[in-house]
Amino acid sequence: MSDLSMPWSVEALACEMLGALAVPAWWHAPGQPLHANAALMRLCGLDAESLLATCHLDLVVAQDGAALAAATQECLDGSGEPPAQSMRLLTRNGTERPVELTLRRVQFGQQRVVLVTCVDLSDFQHVQGMLLSMGSMLRQIIDSAPVAVYVIDREHRVTHWNGACEGLTGLSADEVLGSADHWRALGPQARVMLADSIVDGRDPVAVEAALGGHAQPSSVGPGAFEQEWRMPSPPLNGADERWLHITAVPLLDANRQVAGAIVTLLDISQRRRTEEQLTRRLEQMVSERSAELAAHARLMDAFIDNAPMGVVYTVNDRVVRANRRMAEIFGAGQGAAQQGAQAIGYHADAVDTERLRELARPLFARMEPLHQELWLHDQSGRQLWVQVNAFPVEYGDEATGAWWMLQDRTEVRAAQEELRHRFDELTETNQRLEQAQNQLLQQDKMASIGQLAAGVAHEINNPVGFVSSNLHTLRQYVDALLQLVDAQGASCASPQDDGLRARLREVEKDVELDYLREDLPQLLDESADGLTRVKKIVQDLKDFSRVDQADWQQADLNAGLESTLNVVRHEVKYKAEVVKQLQPLPLVMCLAAQLNQVFMNLIVNASHAIADKGVITLSSGHQDGWVWVQVEDTGCGMSEDVRRRIFEPFFTTKDVGKGTGLGLSLSFSIVKRHEGRIEVRSTQGVGSAFRVWVPVGGPQAACGQPAGEPPVWA
Repeated sequence: MSDLSMPWSVEALACEMLGALAVPAWWHAPGQPLHANAALMRLCGLDAESLLATCHLDLVVAQDGAALAAATQECLDGSGEPPAQSMRLLTRNGTERPVELTLRRVQFGQQRVVLVTCVDLSDFQHVQGMLLSMGSMLRQIIDSAPVAVYVIDREHRVTHWNGACEGLTGLSADEVLGSADHWRALGPQARVMLADSIVDGRDPVAVEAALGGHAQPSSVGPGAFEQEWRMPSPPLNGADERWLHITAVPLLDANRQVAGAIVTLLDISQRRRTEEQLTRRLEQMVSERSAELAAHARLMDAFIDNAPMGVVYTVNDRVVRANRRMAEIFGAGQGAAQQGAQAIGYHADAVDTERLRELARPLFARMEPLHQELWLHDQSGRQLWVQVNAFPVEYGDEATGAWWMLQDRTEVRAAQEELRHRFDELTETNQRLEQAQNQLLQQDKMASIGQLAAGVAHEINNPVGFVSSNLHTLRQYVDALLQLVDAQGASCASPQDDGLRARLREVEKDVELDYLREDLPQLLDESADGLTRVKKIVQDLKDFSRVDQADWQQADLNAGLESTLNVVRHEVKYKAEVVKQLQPLPLVMCLAAQLNQVFMNLIVNASHAIADKGVITLSSGHQDGWVWVQVEDTGCGMSEDVRRRIFEPFFTTKDVGKGTGLGLSLSFSIVKRHEGRIEVRSTQGVGSAFRVWVPVGGPQAACGQPAGEPPVWA
């Protein structure tokens, strides 16, 4: 109790001291106004006048008024130092703030007053609530974690033991909480745990090593350690074998000192069993693969030893291994090869050896194999033409060696030389044969033209004959007209001469001028028509022969067929009616003159096959990149025996002197040269039909692509 022996006038000084307090405070006496400092005013939200008119019991909520009144009475009449009171202060806006009130009795002379100091507990309770909430949350996290977790404090006592830990160890939380027996999680035998070493500040790795175990730092966090532990037999859950992965992490206090440890237990039994199964399977696979590789190695050895070509393995240009075929090719013994004979010693001479080295090294450096044919020699010095194929075991690493495969191709080379010589002879023979065929083709063409010469001459002679007759008549007309001109000139010169006028009238009567005006234009038109017919025959002969177009070029086969028909018209017109069913055709890459000769042979043969009077049908079309021309007649037809032989050279069914037997044979050759096809259908007594197929793009020699096969003749 404070005794202030001072006059009552010091009340103002007491109020000043009250205002100097940093904490909210007030003092009051029974029946006296309440005096408060500025800190209390700010806390309550009231001003000084309001507080003077307020009873101290009204500063707290109604529920705490009785407790404050009792504490005030204890302070005035009792000990003067009642215990601190936790109450709720009522602010001006009606909110409640938790506070702690401390009441002390003060003596003002003969009067006792109560001094009340106030501590605002709002922030403290907020922080305390947050800490409690966080602690509860952490506890829930630990308790609900799917992984077994427990926590020990610095005295090694278990503070947390979650449900997963109960399920994994078979120990309930009630059995271990508060005790230091967390080692029971690993079995009935007491032992030092990783968490114990961490809490005690010892090295867990050294402690586990001393106990015969193994631990290592963990990547979970600083100071954390982990280990795998095999549970003693029999395990608690009845499994065959049980393994745990243990992780211990230190828990630090505010001063970064170890205050405990958190431990996780993870059942890795299935993983360990899987790893063991994989290990056994891997060992089995390695064993099987090793046996397989050994078998392959034996097979490879047998293959190399019995290979039909020489096989050599070299390291740094020295033979490490050579098969029996090498000895057979070069005459060297197997033992000599195995003893390290120089691989390059088999070459013909030093020049070949150096060339092979120069070829191999840059190829190996570019990761490319060596393929070379060159002359080598055997032990007797005999030259051998050898095909060499080589590749290094590891590109760019000469120390790993290289494999060489050598094949004696001396006989093959000799055969190739003989084949090349025969090929040259065959080429020369083919050239002579082609020349002979061209001569024969020309002779056949000349023979055909010779046979048609009379008809062509007759066709030319007819128009030439009437043109000549018309020219004779035209001369007579011109002479008469010239006489008329002379008589008229003389009469004009002497208009008074009656004799000359009589002569003019006589000449005009003899000339028949009106008749000349009518007949002379007709005479000229007939002559022009005859000359046009002659010109057309000459042009058709030129188109038929194609003397100015002897190379491969694009041509219209319909036009060629028309010109050929005009050339042979005299041969046909007295025996057959020609029906044309020509469809528009694309231009064809061909030898037009030769195809015209084919058309002429087919048309003439069709005419000869008709005894009296018949029909020759010329048709054309195109399909799938092919053009076809067909000549069909209503002649005598052919038997099967004749049809099979019609394309044979010198075969003919005509009388002696009327056919060479080369027309269809040469036609067949011409069509084949175009990579086309000539087909025939014939019925004896009904007629025959020949269809010629040629590719639009021409043969491969002309267009660079194979023609393929023509469509089926429907």
